[in-house]
Amino acid sequence: MTRIAGERLYIKEIEIEELTDPVMAWFSDSELMKYYTNSRRVITKDTLVASIERGKRDGDTFTYGIYDIERELLIGTLKLGPINKIHKTSDLATLIGDRSFLGKGLAPEAIRLGVELAFSVYDLRKLYGGMYASNVASIKAYCRAGWLIEGRLKGFYQVEGRNEDRVLVGCFNPKYFSEPEIEDVRRKQGEYYE
Repeated sequence: MTRIAGERLYIKEIEIEELTDPVMAWFSDSELMKYYTNSRRVITKDTLVASIERGKRDGDTFTYGIYDIERELLIGTLKLGPINKIHKTSDLATLIGDRSFLGKGLAPEAIRLGVELAFSVYDLRKLYGGMYASNVASIKAYCRAGWLIEGRLKGFYQVEGRNEDRVLVGCFNPKYFSEPEIEDVRRKQGEYYE
């Protein structure tokens, strides 16, 4: 089983037995879920288990646990997928679910571990993501993890009757992208987000 460790965290594929009631409570915490799923669908243990099993069966979506090294404690999840095998791209979503670990600067480390996993284990070319423009903490976490802002979709979301933009972020595998290509994206970031 793949395990990738950083300074304070490690990631490994999550096991169904780890989806305990306290872990599942993360997915019913309205503050944690405010930005996590833009479909507003409810994530139950049954739907999460089905999603994990389907992703593994299809070989295109993988759910990893984020663990605190010191306490050997599951504190969040990292979802890689769906992977587009033709273009070698994927979304990467992270959630620090254990509230006692929020605000400690762990999200960028978790994201960096996800990038290492995606590039070294799955040999992906590019990772992408999108978040509500008002989700400043997430945007900053991804940028601190080395991601770049690639664009902005005007009024992509509708929140309480008002339009909200979606900020697009990406991470480029240097095995497949030249430094000038990456630098071009870096230079343009200010056009999309300040």
